[in-house]
Amino acid sequence: MRFTSEVANYENQPHQPVLCAETATYLVTISDGLYIDGTLGFGGHTQQILNRLGADGKIFGFDLDPEAISYCRQRFRGESRLRIIQESFRELDQMMQAQNIFANGVLLDLGLSSLQIDNPQKGFSFSCDGPLDMRFNPKRGIPAADLLNTFRESEIADIIYQYGEERRSRQIAKRIVKYRRNKKISTTTELVNIIHSVSGHIKTVARVFQAIRIAVNDELNALKDALIGSQSILSSGGRLVVISYHSLEDRIVKRFIQNAESTCVCPPLIPICQCNKQQEMKVITRKPITPSGEEISKNPRARSAKMRVAEKV
Repeated sequence: MRFTSEVANYENQPHQPVLCAETATYLVTISDGLYIDGTLGFGGHTQQILNRLGADGKIFGFDLDPEAISYCRQRFRGESRLRIIQESFRELDQMMQAQNIFANGVLLDLGLSSLQIDNPQKGFSFSCDGPLDMRFNPKRGIPAADLLNTFRESEIADIIYQYGEERRSRQIAKRIVKYRRNKKISTTTELVNIIHSVSGHIKTVARVFQAIRIAVNDELNALKDALIGSQSILSSGGRLVVISYHSLEDRIVKRFIQNAESTCVCPPLIPICQCNKQQEMKVITRKPITPSGEEISKNPRARSAKMRVAEKV
């Protein structure tokens, strides 16, 4: 399937949405259907979905970030087809089932927005100094600084290794604990300097920041909950579209879809199926959709994106 480019006209937007044309094309199968954008962000994907909907179409947009919520309420003021909800996408099934609502499609875009990355006060970026927070919603959970100043050395090492896939995890955790004995870690610059005392590679810094952010926001468990919840509220023929940005996320999405498509989960040594599992979804994209060279040239942060699509049967 070929797509026309829709990566222009971002000058007045705080974030450049990834794979916009592809997302809307795969997601919207019924023009007057009901769709869920589980990661509303700054409304880029939502706008593309709205463009493909008829007058009776509906979108529920979820996001934890209060800045994103405020921005979208202003951007989409007067848009009756959109309902904005400040909540995690891991709660979307509970909220929809409570109202007996089923969806024709669910979108989960797992990346950070450019505004989140570029705002030093949020603590996501290692290229500028700011408080070590990293929470999507600053009113929920503990900031990254608290995690680094209170968790045991072994716990910090496990987080860096499991969520950042960084082989120097134990050395970095040891330096973090040594540093905090004299002074609590409170800024991104302090953390960068600690990491640099072990390795000067920028990829090591990126992996550690990714790992801590994932732990602070419980991202992988939230993703698992959201995938299960999305499947439960999809109508027959409804589609699940997920855009991931690193291997940990993509692996979870791929395995979830494969398991939902399979008709048997019995151990390989059992000659006859005894589980009686039914196929729940079918894979639409056997290989993940990735951004075009044109899109990457205009938005380099899109280069790691992978989009997978499945349909409820």
